Amino acid sequence: MVLVVQEIFGVHAYIQDVCRRLARLGYLAIAPSLFERQGDVTKLPDIASIRPVVAKVPDAQVMNDLDATVAWAGREGGGDSRRLGITGFCWGGRITWLYAAHNPNLKAGVAWYGRLAGVSTPQQPSYPLDLVARIKAPVLGLYGGKDDSIPLETAERMQAALKAAGGRSEIVIYPEAPHGFHADYRPSYRPETAADGWSRLQGWFKANGVS
Repeated sequence: MVLVVQEIFGVHAYIQDVCRRLARLGYLAIAPSLFERQGDVTKLPDIASIRPVVAKVPDAQVMNDLDATVAWAGREGGGDSRRLGITGFCWGGRITWLYAAHNPNLKAGVAWYGRLAGVSTPQQPSYPLDLVARIKAPVLGLYGGKDDSIPLETAERMQAALKAAGGRSEIVIYPEAPHGFHADYRPSYRPETAADGWSRLQGWFKANGVS
């Protein structure tokens, strides 16, 4: 079973397609709508109107909703929580790291260009760099060296912190890739890099018992 965590744009066509792609590989893939209580961002016209909604979404709420999704899938959908994986993109990339520090039963995660450091707020008190010592499952982080949203320096800091912690998590940096290189509906899409990342995701899940 694989949890798929949305970008800030919500569970739109791209995220739905990621679920279908995982389903074709044999996974039960589920993308819960994690902004639902704060608003339906899929109906908003631009990023400027989406950001205030997303800023109101508490990390604790997201962790609880992901836990509830896993429980529901095990009860109603035939999912096996003993073989649980998670992947997320952009906003969901950060959540992937956080969930790996939250759920001790998670087998593995793949975080696509999720923010690693930032300003703490009551709703989002911690970032992945704050939680390295608490990450329980191996996470593969996929980052672009030319990401305007996530400085290369923070990816390198995370890389060093993970190595120092002695865990099994890894960071892969694609030197020429921008932010959103897997998002095939945006100009940022880089087909070869996206394909390599997708291949790594499959290998990572298989190696760590996600099914």
